[in-house]
Amino acid sequence: MWYLMVATLGGKLTKKLVENLGPGRHGDGNGLYLVVDPSGARRWIVRVVVKGQKNKKGAPLRTDFGLGGADIVTINQARDRALEYRRMAKQGLNPRFTATREVPTFEEVAQQVHIDRMPTWKNPKHGQQWINTLRDYAFPKIGRMPIDSIDQPEVLMCLAPIWTDKHETARRLSQRIKTVLDVARSKGFRSGENPVTAIKDAQVLPRMSAKPKHHKAVRWQDMPGLFEVLRTRDGMAAKALMFTALSASRTTEVLKMRWEELDLEARVWTCPAERMKTGSAHRVPMTPQMLSIVEELRAMNSEFVFEGQKRHRPLSNMSMLMLLRRVTNGDATVHGLRSTFRDWASEVANAPREVAEMCLAHRVGSDVERAYARSDLLDKRRSLMKRWSSFVSGREGRFIDV
Repeated sequence: MWYLMVATLGGKLTKKLVENLGPGRHGDGNGLYLVVDPSGARRWIVRVVVKGQKNKKGAPLRTDFGLGGADIVTINQARDRALEYRRMAKQGLNPRFTATREVPTFEEVAQQVHIDRMPTWKNPKHGQQWINTLRDYAFPKIGRMPIDSIDQPEVLMCLAPIWTDKHETARRLSQRIKTVLDVARSKGFRSGENPVTAIKDAQVLPRMSAKPKHHKAVRWQDMPGLFEVLRTRDGMAAKALMFTALSASRTTEVLKMRWEELDLEARVWTCPAERMKTGSAHRVPMTPQMLSIVEELRAMNSEFVFEGQKRHRPLSNMSMLMLLRRVTNGDATVHGLRSTFRDWASEVANAPREVAEMCLAHRVGSDVERAYARSDLLDKRRSLMKRWSSFVSGREGRFIDV
């Protein structure tokens, strides 16, 4: 670009250059540089020689000082700060200890990180959870503190009170605080080791053993009885619950299913990537029992296959859960039906592990193994799902309809 050439020859950077230059160190003149990392992060540094300071060889000591990220500090602000640093250096003052600069607070950096990462969130809910954790447990204690003044004691103020009682929340909080401090360092507002890493390495907080939480599941032996009860129900919740169990799918995947995702001729439902936990589209082979459920609903002409109480809106996930608990007279969960299928696949069908796991849309094998095994085993999964549907739609086992 011609403007790049002119600006470079002139020895001065421009706003366009600051936004478009590639990785490397780009000079603006008078010791001011724009540093662009391979990741695309951009920050300002100034190189000065402090009067009277020498290196090991006795030559004048050149030192680089960070001035902040280019997304926060404008080119004119960077030039002003660089001039301030050079003046102090000529007077024999070390800018590291005498400079006054605008350092953002922890909350300001965290909010900016949240905004910058919005396109990467799987869905808006995950993005909101990320910032909400910091809002509830970090901002009240360190939110107004300058980002460069936060060290281990400040981090511990946030983590220690909830480390044992809300350990999973505390673990996520520590990850998010670490991310904010890492970003601040990349923008030139911090230096040294991340205090979250130091706390972890020193084992300052007590080790907590993870307690896995299992979703309560219906026994596979009782599935035929459950379906016999559900078939007597005319409501949308019963139809959605039957389809969910037959497909071994997650609740959201089923409830937000749209008609355009169904290829009834090929008997395949393709759940799009944005609704899958793995972030990849998933093909589900549709059995005759599954087809019969959705065929009854086509006449409704709704955007969603399983429409809720409001027109063109999906059924509430609580509808399926409450129905399941009523007909089982227990605390089983809809998600637990996936475990029910998995137990049956192992104990009754003797299905190969990779086939059963792919039916559940789980990742199988290492990254290298998946790179070579690109088939989704649709035909083998279709055979297994047909056996599952035939078993479930039988008459074995009984539930009391309450």
